Amino acid sequence: MREITLSQAVNEALREEMRRDPTVFVLGEDVAEAGTPFKVLSGLVEEFGTARVIDTPISEPGFVGMAVGAAMTGARPVVDLMFGDFIYLVMDQLCNQAAKQHYMSGGKLTVPMVLRTNLGATRRSAAQHSQSLQALVAHIPGLKVALPSSAYEAKGLMKTAIRDNNPVVIFEDKLMYQDKAPVPEEEYLIPFGQANVLRQGADITLIGTSSMVQVALKAAVLLEKDGIEAEVIDPRTIVPLDEARLLESVRKTSRAIVIDEGHQSYGVTAEIASRLNEKAFYHLDAPVLRMGAMDVPVPFSPALEDLTVPTPEAVAANARKLCAGELIHAA
Repeated sequence: MREITLSQAVNEALREEMRRDPTVFVLGEDVAEAGTPFKVLSGLVEEFGTARVIDTPISEPGFVGMAVGAAMTGARPVVDLMFGDFIYLVMDQLCNQAAKQHYMSGGKLTVPMVLRTNLGATRRSAAQHSQSLQALVAHIPGLKVALPSSAYEAKGLMKTAIRDNNPVVIFEDKLMYQDKAPVPEEEYLIPFGQANVLRQGADITLIGTSSMVQVALKAAVLLEKDGIEAEVIDPRTIVPLDEARLLESVRKTSRAIVIDEGHQSYGVTAEIASRLNEKAFYHLDAPVLRMGAMDVPVPFSPALEDLTVPTPEAVAANARKLCAGELIHAA
């Protein structure tokens, strides 16, 4: 099977969906000739023109509001939000309008809109361009939230998101755009709410999101050298969450670590760990451990920034302690 980058996979998904459905269009800052700062959308404007690949002013509340209105009146907009950190600017349009219109209209209106943005630190982009804010929107009923962990996931989840009649927020990790993975040439979709077991194991479950899936897989390799079999699961979407698949794994292994690049407190790790502790309590040999980013603004200094996010070595170290029967808690 061919291998393409995550960036190419997203581009290919958008291109295929825009060819399939004339109501799909893209809008955002520098999405046309520039193809975004990460060049993810390169070539789209040449094929579809400026009527469907629309460069907007630097006004995130304005163009996200436009997308909400367009979605309510028959279009399927894909909004490109240049950095995930800018999501603070569009919380009213996204969380008060897009997320609630179907409910407030008594089911008469839908908002089939995709907001694609990014997350992730260790790129030396400092505190205002390095945050992982998926927990903010996952808290809002009415929004779906997807976190692709590879090129394969990125393409399948994007195509599913565009066809969904609900607003979907997709977070792509900035550092993974050039990472390659096998991606079929034939069409495929990845259903929301279906986790992917990437590695089977019997001793501990490692649940990772987005870039932390790769961290979990590398940790599993380290643990294998110690005779510890780690099961690695990618939830793919945190809303909806494949709770059944996660519980099945934890009931088998009796131990779990949840890893996410968002801040540790009040985040994705807390929600998943809480559900596992509540619903698999009598199967656990230890409390579910959470490993998120430090509760600090992301530093610009490389030496400091690298300390703020979970690493394979840190995950493996905590897993060894859990498997040895040491009672530990998140730092």
